[in-house]
Amino acid sequence: MLQDIQPHLACPHCAQGLTPDGRALRCPTGHSFDIAKQGYVSLLAGDAHTGTGDTAEMVAARSDFLAAGHYRPIAAALAAAAVADSASDTGPAGLVADLGAGTGHYLAHVLDALPGRSGAALDISKYALRRAARAHPRIGAVVCDAWRPLPLLDGTADLVLNVFAPRNGPEIRRVLRPGGTLLLVSPTPRHLRELVGALGLLSVDEEKQRRIDEKLGPYLTPVGRQEVEFGLRLSGADVRTVVGMGPSAWHTDQERLAARLAALPDPVEVTASVTVAAYRR
Repeated sequence: MLQDIQPHLACPHCAQGLTPDGRALRCPTGHSFDIAKQGYVSLLAGDAHTGTGDTAEMVAARSDFLAAGHYRPIAAALAAAAVADSASDTGPAGLVADLGAGTGHYLAHVLDALPGRSGAALDISKYALRRAARAHPRIGAVVCDAWRPLPLLDGTADLVLNVFAPRNGPEIRRVLRPGGTLLLVSPTPRHLRELVGALGLLSVDEEKQRRIDEKLGPYLTPVGRQEVEFGLRLSGADVRTVVGMGPSAWHTDQERLAARLAALPDPVEVTASVTVAAYRR
């Protein structure tokens, strides 16, 4: 719930802490943010916009896809990595922040594996966060822009999750406590390879992991990684959803894509392949 993460939140205008004030959160300088009836709060700066956020239709399709268990091995690997990372913690249980959390699917799995932790689901889509606010009793959902200063206090997170989402290195470092960890899930060049050629989708650069390490290098230190690869048997509807969940949804001619989708066998065998990497502040 939002009250579980309120002590970790910061005003997007002045970066000071927020306290409850009825159905709102307020900072000491008087900035106030209403809590939506669906349980989330928007901490977007006044000049921000949500044009790149997932629509209600995209969120519904993604929720159904994940609920069907297609990416369960990814969620399991992420939760196991979180448990392994927490084994060295000696202080009180701290915040888990999921940057680009979507519906809260992966954050909920991690919180199930880490009793006593609270989780902040951070995303720009209010439609996704309506679901994230209900995804787990210890999730608080916050609308924000991953490329702006995050509405979290300095050093407040033990763990940051980032699954197929934007990576803001300076802000991730700022919100992590010293010794805190980023767990980052990104696709390998083999991810959905059977669909890339058949549908003309964007491919994953062979140098993607190196480029991620270089961009995060000034802020965080890589401390380990594993590859998770498994087979999927997807219906035509599932294929349309998984395409819509990735960057190709914004960069592919939709009419041409529809024709190529219609030509695929139903179901189709597809490879899922990701890297789960850990970085330490």
